Amino acid sequence: MNMREFMAVTKALADENRVRMLLALTAGELCVCQITELFGLAASTTSKHLSILYRARLVDSRKDGRWIYYALPGKSAPAATREAIRWVEKALVEDPRIAEDTARLKKILAMDPVELCKRQCRN
Repeated sequence: MNMREFMAVTKALADENRVRMLLALTAGELCVCQITELFGLAASTTSKHLSILYRARLVDSRKDGRWIYYALPGKSAPAATREAIRWVEKALVEDPRIAEDTARLKKILAMDPVELCKRQCRN
């Protein structure tokens, strides 16, 4: 990891919403609509946060039709990236906000993602 990559990671982790989004992805791949629903942010704000995480290589993304999905990077990610994610997980394992996010995410995952995305597009 060079200084530029290090600074991108620290910038990405310097925002509570981005850290919470990163930790939500420990549950698995999520659509932007699901992340937007989880945090109650505007879709544009959610996308901006995810873009910063992506540029820092803390998340991967894929597009499927009109939907974009995000996930934690796989084993091919740089070791420093994987270590940063593990550090965040370990440091916040007992944080009550993260527990609340996890409980809320379970409810969101039970919803039909297509209907969730359509509803958000109408709003």
